[in-house]
Amino acid sequence: MARRAEIAAALRSFVPDGVIDNERELKAYESDGLTAYRQPPLVVVLPENTRQVSEVLAWCRREGVKVVPRGAGTSLSGGALPLADAVLVGLSRMNRVLDIDFVDRVAVVQPGVTNLAVTQAVAERGFYYAPDPSSQIACTIGGNVAENSGGVHCLKYGLTTNNVLGVEMVMADGEVIRLGGRHLEPEGLDLLGLVIGSEGLLGVVTEVTVRILPAPEAASAILLGFPTTRSAGDCVAGIIAEGIIPAGMEMMDKAATQAAEAFVHAGYPLDAEALLIIEVDGPPVECELLLGEIARIAAAHGATTSRISQNEEERLRFWAGRKAAFPAVGRLAPDYYCMDGTIPRSRLSEVLERMAELSRHHGLGVANVFHAGDGNLHPLILYDANQPGQLDRAEAFGADILRLCVAVGGVLTGEHGVGVEKRDLMPEMFTEIDLAHQQRVKCAFDPDLRLNPGKVFPRLHRCAELGRLHVHGGALPHPAIPRF
Repeated sequence: MARRAEIAAALRSFVPDGVIDNERELKAYESDGLTAYRQPPLVVVLPENTRQVSEVLAWCRREGVKVVPRGAGTSLSGGALPLADAVLVGLSRMNRVLDIDFVDRVAVVQPGVTNLAVTQAVAERGFYYAPDPSSQIACTIGGNVAENSGGVHCLKYGLTTNNVLGVEMVMADGEVIRLGGRHLEPEGLDLLGLVIGSEGLLGVVTEVTVRILPAPEAASAILLGFPTTRSAGDCVAGIIAEGIIPAGMEMMDKAATQAAEAFVHAGYPLDAEALLIIEVDGPPVECELLLGEIARIAAAHGATTSRISQNEEERLRFWAGRKAAFPAVGRLAPDYYCMDGTIPRSRLSEVLERMAELSRHHGLGVANVFHAGDGNLHPLILYDANQPGQLDRAEAFGADILRLCVAVGGVLTGEHGVGVEKRDLMPEMFTEIDLAHQQRVKCAFDPDLRLNPGKVFPRLHRCAELGRLHVHGGALPHPAIPRF
């Protein structure tokens, strides 16, 4: 393609050794973790520093070329899905830890540094980085910022947004800006909070300042088996109602538990319909007290298994099965579709029972693995893409799950983002007015709509069109909101 060769030649003037335009090599970038959707990019460019990112984006703006940012490609919502007429900016080569400050308790890293690598860089001094997605060995900090990722320990220590203090970001026109810094609370408007979770629609993050924490004095976990998913869900609600905030509280149903046990031999009870893994941390005396309280609450909810980790090796073994649950479930069917919705904890049992009904309705199995403490569900819908119609049924099943989440007072996503997967479901949660206001934010950062187009918004208005949109009937939702 002449256009591909022309763009590749131009980009090589900025990144001489980091441009890919060979069709066979481009296939490595044709999808992210949502592999049901594939589309090779026009060209891939792999910058090594902020200057190169700035030059690439400035050139693309001048030439009217679309840009799709990409981290490690572990996104499960199609957020990094390439476009056939767009340059994919891969940030994997920007993988250096730039600074570690143990006095201010921060680390400054490039976006291509993996999540786990931050903890490894500071572990020698007894520190760690709290957010820990299951893909932490592979996912990168830049991608975590784009999706506002969480993990097992987000219940107590928060999501990415609670652990990032500042970013350097390249705007759509190549301008480099800084938001936040090394201090805990940024001044003025919370633009940093706006950027975290923005899915590459507002700019390309090239440097991240993260909060590092001292490792807790002690940590212990308890493994709990239950005869029903309802009793396990009620136990979760009971623990939180008692004012106990564990470091992590994860749940797996029987299908996920059996798959994980066969995969890593963690010692899970195979007869349990639902499994809870709950971790507490802090001073040893506090851990002992909290574990006793949790065991008491679990017994009151009918727990059939209750086992406290006796040492660090056993605690890590408890978590090994949970961390490996996604690949383990891959043994149950040729393919699975990983969903991500969030619900109020009080509706957990109800939603799990309704999900079982949806499984029977769509004729597809489902294994449940999720962050029980904050209601972030990760149903894994089992299907075979080689069987005609099964992918369509899996997507319909997934859409019904997300509609259910919204119907009970939850949201469409907890940490995977909207991307293309949930894009057309946005009207289930937001009105046309809501979406128009969100798009005005997009226009403020990217007036030409060149950054990651086709994601998040089911219908993307041109910025000039948004100025003419008004509420049907001439009424505004609140008199303080001006008419645009």
